[in-house]
Amino acid sequence: MLMDTSRYETFFETVRDTFSQKTFDAVVRATEYAADRLDGRTRYDGSPLLDHGVGVARIVITEIGLGRNSSTAAILHDVVRIWHKERTEEEFLALTDRIRAEFGEEVVGIAVGLCNIGDIKLKVSKEQASDFRDMIVSYSEDPRVILIKLADRLEVMRSLSIFPREKWDKKSWESLNLYAQIAHKLGLYAIKSELEDIALKYLEPQDYDHITGKLSETETERREFIARFVRPIEEGLRRNGIRYHIKSRTKSIFSIWTKMRKQRVPFEGVYDIFAIRIIIDCPREMEKQQCWMTYSLISDIYTPNPERMRDWITIPKSNGYESLHTTVMAGGGRWVEIQIRTERMDEVAERGIAAHWRYKGVNQGAQTSEMWLSRLRELMEDTTHSLAKRFDARPATSEIFVFTPNGDIRKLPEGASVLDFAFDIHTKLGTICVGAKVNNRAVPIKEVLRNGDIVEILTQKNQTPKADWLNIAVTSKARTRIRSFLREERAKNARMGREEFERKLKNWKLEISIDEAVAYLCKHFKLRTGTELYECIASQKIEIGSTKEILLRWLSGEAEEERRQAAAEIERRKAEQSENRPQKRSTTDALVIDDAINKIEYKLAKCCNPINGDDVFGFITINSGVTIHRNDCPNAQRLRENYPYRIIEARWRSQAEGAFRASITVVAQDMPGIAIQVAEVISRELKLNMRSIAFSSRGDGTVRGTVVVEVPGTGMVDTLVHSVMKVKGVIKAFRS
Repeated sequence: MLMDTSRYETFFETVRDTFSQKTFDAVVRATEYAADRLDGRTRYDGSPLLDHGVGVARIVITEIGLGRNSSTAAILHDVVRIWHKERTEEEFLALTDRIRAEFGEEVVGIAVGLCNIGDIKLKVSKEQASDFRDMIVSYSEDPRVILIKLADRLEVMRSLSIFPREKWDKKSWESLNLYAQIAHKLGLYAIKSELEDIALKYLEPQDYDHITGKLSETETERREFIARFVRPIEEGLRRNGIRYHIKSRTKSIFSIWTKMRKQRVPFEGVYDIFAIRIIIDCPREMEKQQCWMTYSLISDIYTPNPERMRDWITIPKSNGYESLHTTVMAGGGRWVEIQIRTERMDEVAERGIAAHWRYKGVNQGAQTSEMWLSRLRELMEDTTHSLAKRFDARPATSEIFVFTPNGDIRKLPEGASVLDFAFDIHTKLGTICVGAKVNNRAVPIKEVLRNGDIVEILTQKNQTPKADWLNIAVTSKARTRIRSFLREERAKNARMGREEFERKLKNWKLEISIDEAVAYLCKHFKLRTGTELYECIASQKIEIGSTKEILLRWLSGEAEEERRQAAAEIERRKAEQSENRPQKRSTTDALVIDDAINKIEYKLAKCCNPINGDDVFGFITINSGVTIHRNDCPNAQRLRENYPYRIIEARWRSQAEGAFRASITVVAQDMPGIAIQVAEVISRELKLNMRSIAFSSRGDGTVRGTVVVEVPGTGMVDTLVHSVMKVKGVIKAFRS
């Protein structure tokens, strides 16, 4: 088919202006190739289906900033999707071979990745939206697939009016809950806002029209207000020799709608309809100084709200976003948000650099790949040509997504088995699991699952967990349930064994207490506890009849020395049981923290956050090795009284290094800027890494705040507290 080049003339001009001649030629060839294979295929309004691919490519180039391979794959992705769906496997492979030969391996990989995402079928619900977002990421062997998929969805939403009405709600819901959220986490804020606004237009048309009407009505008034508001700020910036320009940003329609619903106020009750952005032009080494100087100028003109201060310059967001935000009173009860940043920071924010997936508002239990997404951020900062060579696409946290037969999605760690999946569905299902059908293929319980598998668990009523299951299961839920079942079975067997042994001992009428008999038999069979003896009797590993002969030999005097030792053992055990405090240990027996002695695993308790220099002790946990607590920990007395046998002495290595988190509580007068002053002392004067800071009013003219800081040891904590106490308005500061 001869392609109508005039239809895509504007697009080709964009490509020619943006890329080299080589890229331009490749994009034109791809468009002609797709036009030939999509000949006769149309969209709902009768326009060529190729319009969609070209539209996606335009977004990829102009709004996301990807290059030749991404643009080419965007144009060809409908061809690959249709061939995959409608043609035989041989025809599909032949198509991908032709595309590979004509356009390269990367183009095929991206196009097939888009096809894989399109094939995901599941029951989408709000409860599964987070898992679905993660799964889209995990399905993308090449990170550009995610970005192009967002462009694909944006083009669909911009054209949603041509789709049948029955598709409007579903596509709008998906865009709002799935794709807009992905765009937000990747830093594509403009795409995120547009997806949300268009979705709202179709889901809540009356509310959408109401807000757009109000925005139109108040536009002139807003412009006049902004001009008056920024005039004294501009004078101060010029007076101090700061080069700048100012932009105003109106809140997205969806954000206004969300705030109206959340706060239950009308449009007029949303005070932060717009924000002022001050963008400074300065060398990188002067960025912090000039941003803070600008903040100081603004706070001299307008009164800031200290609780709305956000310093993402000292400590940038996890997605690399840097900016200084403050909200000031502009008179008449009107609050205005001001964002202060440099040209470099603004470029980073506007370009939509790919962000870390874990962020505020997202399921915190979903611990996804920081390394993977930080590399995606590097990708967006560099040229796209070296992308495939530099990028390892597998998420570092290695999660997989597996389906039940009815379409429910389950998220598991990579390496999870059929057994893990069964326990994830339900504990009872896990205990009677004997295998599964994975993609209609029968497999054993140890079969390792892969992304996208459909799993049907097979069970037998008489099945019970075995000890070797612990070698198969990798999830904590499965391992915990298996251990719990095994403990219960051991306890059950021990009760049965004890009852049987007591009954036999009574029938034998031997002149011996059960404690003496058990102590001697444990020594004879080299067992550590009576429970082990009872288990062996219940499982018939020890023939109970043989114990009578052993006890008779002992009582006859043939084993007098052994009897004496057994009696001593009884006394030792009684002494241990009556002891309410841990035995004193020599210094040489103490666990040395931050050293590799005996290869003991330990972790620092979160209840008291011990740091180098604190007096500490170790507590042996059931599943997590040794936990280190401060001697003055709120839980210390309870642990020592209830579990004295699990307490061990511990001490810090003399040259221990590293960063420890210390929590400082600050009580201060309720005055503007107190949190900022405390933060400046920590970050600027002491040059410590501040992890979090939060202040709240106590209603009595004071505020109480908690600051979490990384310190090398207790010495620095004392210095920190002393420095914070010097801040004007601070009443007291102490370690939490």
